[in-house]
Amino acid sequence: MNTTPTLLSIDEQATIWSVPEAERLEALTDRPLLLMLHGFGSNERDLAGLFEAVGPDYLIASLRAPLPLPGMAGSYAWLPLDPERVGHPDPALADAAVRGVLRWLEAMHAQVRSPGPVGLLGFSQGAAMSLQLLRHEPESFQCAVLLSGFAVPGLHGGDEAMAQIRPPVFVGHDPADPIIPPAAQERLEAFAREHTTLSARTYPGVGHGVSSAELHDVVTFLEEHLPRS
Repeated sequence: MNTTPTLLSIDEQATIWSVPEAERLEALTDRPLLLMLHGFGSNERDLAGLFEAVGPDYLIASLRAPLPLPGMAGSYAWLPLDPERVGHPDPALADAAVRGVLRWLEAMHAQVRSPGPVGLLGFSQGAAMSLQLLRHEPESFQCAVLLSGFAVPGLHGGDEAMAQIRPPVFVGHDPADPIIPPAAQERLEAFAREHTTLSARTYPGVGHGVSSAELHDVVTFLEEHLPRS
């Protein structure tokens, strides 16, 4: 019997926002929304450290991944990790997590009459999830930033539409990333070149992390592709 869940829900109460709750509804209308998706073994507080660098022109929401890691308090994942197959997660589980994010986003947008555009910024597993969100609903997201990530293997029903829309995507990584194998990095870039308008940059020496130079390039990309109207 297939026990793979079809939906992995996002805990709304765990989301960290860049503005106080009293300002959130107005910001959902007046500013672009940037979703931040953290990596394996981390939590919503990790990427919240980027709020100040990205700047106040965006409403930023840092989400907590839906899978708590056993024996690791405060650590979460979007997908189980197979150390022998890093960068090759189960597509069905990835889709279940995507549905959770889309349901969360739908609930946020239901609170306002005219929500602003939405962008994605993901690190590692969060980058894979950001790309998978684009593959599900390429028309729903203005752009995506994929840092030290990989692509979920296999084909998806939204890939053809994504290739027609060709949303702007920024891919940044260290070619010698000690966590993401080169083959997984190459698969991500190859897919992005075929299906998106790709901006790809490498950052030798950063490892599995984000450098100040990379963050500067990310902010420049967002200013171009997710501008505040």
